[in-house]
Amino acid sequence: MSEPDLLQVVYKDEYLVVIDKPSGLLVHRSWLASDAKRFAMQMLRDQLGQRVYPVHRLDRPTSGLLIFALSSEIARALNEQFAERDIKKVYHAVVRGYVDDAGIIDYALKEEHDKIADKQAQADKPAQEAVTEYQCVARVELPFKVSKKHDTSRYSLVKLMPLTGRKHQLRRHMSHIRHPIIGDTRHGEGRHNRFFREHFDCHRLLLASTAIEFQHPKTGKLLSVEIEVPEILSRPFVR
Repeated sequence: MSEPDLLQVVYKDEYLVVIDKPSGLLVHRSWLASDAKRFAMQMLRDQLGQRVYPVHRLDRPTSGLLIFALSSEIARALNEQFAERDIKKVYHAVVRGYVDDAGIIDYALKEEHDKIADKQAQADKPAQEAVTEYQCVARVELPFKVSKKHDTSRYSLVKLMPLTGRKHQLRRHMSHIRHPIIGDTRHGEGRHNRFFREHFDCHRLLLASTAIEFQHPKTGKLLSVEIEVPEILSRPFVR
């Protein structure tokens, strides 16, 4: 991806800032991704000219809303809200197939361990509660034969509301109900990922954090931040 020189700031006050993180950009430096040269935390620090504190993560391939605190005190307060599940998050994704109009995925997940980073982690740890609500936003049937079974291909644009925060929860949950997210190289399907690369010039995971709602840690007021669904996600559904 071509990363921007400046990050898009969606909301900012003297206590916190919310950015729209591009797909492909790491939140902070990681030795597991030695190829990365730029990181959201360092870029935002340089852009604002002050120290910033990450309070949650978005996976590298996921784009969208990401909160940074502007002091350690505010970071602690926001971290408590995340720990207590008081922060509501909304994502949008493009998935294979026609999903139901709405539903709840209640499927416990075992921790996914990286062979290097998590080699000391407990391998037999029980599966943890994981719950995701979803709503279908749009469906499309395209006149292209991607799988051997069907002459056309169907996709859905879905709204996802995770009620828990497990690693790769949305990707794993959508794969579990047989509607993997397009562009997911780990839990998705290669033929559909390849079709989107070739037909829509799409080289990313089609998952974006589009809304977040939480109690402002200083004022106590409810703060809602929202962005539009990225054009690359809505592109297949525009006739």
